Amino acid sequence: MRALLMALAIASTLAAVPARAEKADSTKPMNVEADALRYDDLNQTSVFTGNVVVTKGTIIIRGAKINVKQDPEGYQFGVVTAAPGQRAFFRQKREGVDEWIEGEGETIEYDGKADRVKFIGRAEMRRYRGTELSDETSGAVITYNNTTEQFNVDGNPGGATPSNPGGRVRATIGPKPGASAPAAPAAPATKLRQSSTLGGEKR
Repeated sequence: MRALLMALAIASTLAAVPARAEKADSTKPMNVEADALRYDDLNQTSVFTGNVVVTKGTIIIRGAKINVKQDPEGYQFGVVTAAPGQRAFFRQKREGVDEWIEGEGETIEYDGKADRVKFIGRAEMRRYRGTELSDETSGAVITYNNTTEQFNVDGNPGGATPSNPGGRVRATIGPKPGASAPAAPAAPATKLRQSSTLGGEKR
């Protein structure tokens, strides 16, 4: 009976406060929508299946299944898996700037306590400035740390795919905002001299 009440309590969070761009996403409640839920009170785990959509502060996660475990401090660790042949999706706003981190992978691991996300299998991560794509990278595994704003990318030379025959890391890095081509050399100064005409006529 207690487990059923806890499951209903979790389900009730689906109508919680909408996501906002706030600094500590890791401390925000995790809201989940799915076709089915299996809750284990003893192990403090929840398994959501079927068209899963997760929101947590500015974070949005989508996949076929997510297994969520909560520690005694209230932090969540989630493992998201995609449907066969597809990839799960993750998106989060960066604090203080109009930038978003977005990524995909066959499996996504989210660690709320460490504020870290890992994309595994056909991994791809993008950074948007506003709506414009700025940077893009792909590899076998990508680990992004939101606290330090650093990420690591591992390739898989032995696991080439049709989209990446070499299995190597690929990256496209855009220029920083405000960057422009070097200014052209200034034209030589022209010495002004007095004219004896005004409007084409003698003064």
